[in-house]
Amino acid sequence: MLAFRRPLLRITHLGAALLAATLLVSCTPAPVEQADTLTALDPDAGPPLPPDSSLEAPGEKDPVVETKENWPGSLRPDDKTPEERVPSIVNRGRIIVGVDQSQNLLSFRDPVTGELRGFEIELAREISRDIFGDPNRVDFRFVGSADRLRSLDQGDVDIVIRSVAITDERAKLVEFSTPYLQTQTRMLTMESSGISSIADLPGHTICVTEGSTSLQRARTIAPESSILRTRNWSDCLMALQQHQAQVILGDDVILSGIAAQDPYTEILDTALDSQFYGVAATSTTAGTDSSGLIRQVNSTIERIREDRTWWTMFNDWFGPYLWSYGPPQLQYMPEEEGADNNEGQ
Repeated sequence: MLAFRRPLLRITHLGAALLAATLLVSCTPAPVEQADTLTALDPDAGPPLPPDSSLEAPGEKDPVVETKENWPGSLRPDDKTPEERVPSIVNRGRIIVGVDQSQNLLSFRDPVTGELRGFEIELAREISRDIFGDPNRVDFRFVGSADRLRSLDQGDVDIVIRSVAITDERAKLVEFSTPYLQTQTRMLTMESSGISSIADLPGHTICVTEGSTSLQRARTIAPESSILRTRNWSDCLMALQQHQAQVILGDDVILSGIAAQDPYTEILDTALDSQFYGVAATSTTAGTDSSGLIRQVNSTIERIREDRTWWTMFNDWFGPYLWSYGPPQLQYMPEEEGADNNEGQ
């Protein structure tokens, strides 16, 4: 029996050795392949483009320059009461305001509380305060960038406070208040993009929102760049993060809200244009007399300038990101012969 056990013992040792060698090989980590270095940003790479967006080829459309130098101005506040200026709104008990809900710092929904916040939201509440004595008598309605003026024509809202730049073309469609905010058009990029000026734009993709003045500006300054047109600025940020665009072109107050959401972005110093935001109401030529409403809004804009509420609002929202020009100069059309078109404080 012993003569047969020794070979079996050797076979057992040999099997154990083979098993140990097999386990050792199986535990050895496989070599890791080195990932390719990203040397170029491709707008066609990665996930699909943001919903309802479109990509415009370089030079596909000629720019349409919107002038803003000939706007005659707004209507000066009178000495009437809110009940006399806006009786239908007073009787309704609330004012309906079209706003954005995704424009960080300007007008956005707080992800924690669900409440609407931002500079333009506070302006709407100040208008409500002067009409009702209560800043909370506002019915906020979300309006997209492309249809914000259409919402006035359809009677969905009383006024729109949604970063509407005052231009001559828009002034033919709606009534504007005196400006409540001055902005500069600038560019935002990823810090690692290598883009520092307009000269670096050819071959890159610029993101703007549909219906914004930035769309025409992008066509003007970057005829050799593709333009990604999106529904809102949040989609532009997503496109930037997914390498579908390398530049966001917009107003500095909008870009500051984007920069606050992504610490790896930067706003370039070059200012390409300057414009003013106004509160928009239905044009009086459209069968509705909104003159009393515009005068009421302008009385609030004057009041927040005088009691420095404007400065508190600006510093609270934009202070960490932008320096301020201060409240824009009041711009009123002459309603008496010889009256001055502009008035400052």
